[in-house]
Amino acid sequence: MNETTTGQFDFDIAIVGAGPVGLALAGWLMRRSATSRLSVALIDARTPDVALTDPRALALSHGSRMMLEPLGFPADATPIRRIHVSQRGHFGRTLIEHDEHELPALGYVVRYGSLVSTLAKAVRETAVHWFTETTALAPMQDHEGVTLPLQSASGERTLRARVLVNAEGGLYQDTREHARDYGQTAIVGTVSVSAPQPNVAWERFTREGPIALLPCGGARHADYSLVWCCTPGEAARRAQLPDDALLAELGAAFGERMGRFTHIKGRATFALGLNALHALVDRRAVAIGNAAQTLHPVAGQGLNLGLRDAHALGDALSLHGATTPALSHFAQRRALDRRLTIGATDTLARVFTLDFAPLAAIRGLALTALEFVPPVKTALARQMMFGQRR
Repeated sequence: MNETTTGQFDFDIAIVGAGPVGLALAGWLMRRSATSRLSVALIDARTPDVALTDPRALALSHGSRMMLEPLGFPADATPIRRIHVSQRGHFGRTLIEHDEHELPALGYVVRYGSLVSTLAKAVRETAVHWFTETTALAPMQDHEGVTLPLQSASGERTLRARVLVNAEGGLYQDTREHARDYGQTAIVGTVSVSAPQPNVAWERFTREGPIALLPCGGARHADYSLVWCCTPGEAARRAQLPDDALLAELGAAFGERMGRFTHIKGRATFALGLNALHALVDRRAVAIGNAAQTLHPVAGQGLNLGLRDAHALGDALSLHGATTPALSHFAQRRALDRRLTIGATDTLARVFTLDFAPLAAIRGLALTALEFVPPVKTALARQMMFGQRR
């Protein structure tokens, strides 16, 4: 049975966080509002325009694009048609091609600002009540719903909802968390190369950690989004280097498969770790996106996993209403995909970083074997593109 809003509730569902995951959930819920009749509030500490100029690159799988298409998809997305996986200084490599899976692309690289702009436009066309420049404070739960204090420039108020969705993290602490410090820091930015290979994404494992290069700007551009994982000490040292020196070290670490690295812009660093909740649901509160898990960037699974969670949550709430059975159904449906994706990412981040010669040989054999065992290669690729959706 669907629970409709009564006088004691302001909304059926309150979503905290208007990043890509929170916006997508709001949009998916409203597309089914004619049958579900759910009222939705979206709460964000920023204004929508703040994210529009954000240049960060996001890797979206083909499965994510399929889910997002009804809400719109950025026109400036760059398709990935080949993924090249190898390890620096050791044999072994595997190629994943889009035509092996009869798909137009394996994934897409989009600017954060472009994705948020597209999803925000879709949400603005619905009946979602969007609270901007509003901070959500610690929520209080009872058996019927959640009371959420809000703070904004216009003052304080309290919002009452049947279900609270945390889509941004930091809203409340949960001790049921699985955490790991990888002892790595990522150097990120946009780099240009002298011999680009259009629509090819690279995952290059080095003794310090993986280097990922994602094509961005379209087929005629030589720009790639860089994620260079290295030790914290090396990242701090490299952060002080002039551009030419940093690019020379990047070239030595990656190799010459795309010629020389010629330019870098927008560089920054951030520490890498795993933080994942064991349980997504706590009575009438549920976590998705960065509130549910932050993963190592290897294989680019973080946002895609968050979007799959949000899509499944939208289905459950639309079908069963803003109820605890809906949240239980959602949690059961998502358990396998989360376990496989988080486990695979964690294993890759650790196994491909150990600088141990016999293990490097085993890794090379594993990468090479994928080329000769197509069913295994296909299963791995489809897990990364679509996850386990039940």
